[in-house]
Amino acid sequence: MLSDKNRHKGFTLIEIIIVVVILAIISLVAVPMFSSAASSQVRAAANMIVSDIEYAKSMAITSGVNYSVVFDTTAESYKIVDANSNVIAHPVRIGSDYEFNFAGDSRLSEVDIQSVDFDSLSFVKFNYLGSPDDGGTVTLAAGDYTMVINVENVTGYVSIQ
Repeated sequence: MLSDKNRHKGFTLIEIIIVVVILAIISLVAVPMFSSAASSQVRAAANMIVSDIEYAKSMAITSGVNYSVVFDTTAESYKIVDANSNVIAHPVRIGSDYEFNFAGDSRLSEVDIQSVDFDSLSFVKFNYLGSPDDGGTVTLAAGDYTMVINVENVTGYVSIQ
């Protein structure tokens, strides 16, 4: 039997192999989660913008006045404004304006508004019938993922491509 003086302290080969296998399994699970963050963020942002465009359209129909969604590609933000270009109050966040900034929200911080084109304008305006002045697109990107939001010219139908 070996005495305590002759015993070597350290890890056995089996212990090292077990640790390496555990680390490999963890990395196989974690890497796809990190790479899909960009696609999840751009998808969530597109859905949010679509619902906000639909909200502006429904406000125009119910109130009988124009409402617009105004995009700012430099600030990575958008807002809903009334016929007088005043930012409307948010219906859920009491006391807040209806504005959203992607750069200021950690959940969607990877999302960039790449381009906005409503007949060379950076906003879409809906009349009392819910019809936009001009149809167009909003292009969002996050990492390698891109999504295009399309607003039809006459009907105001909003879709994601």
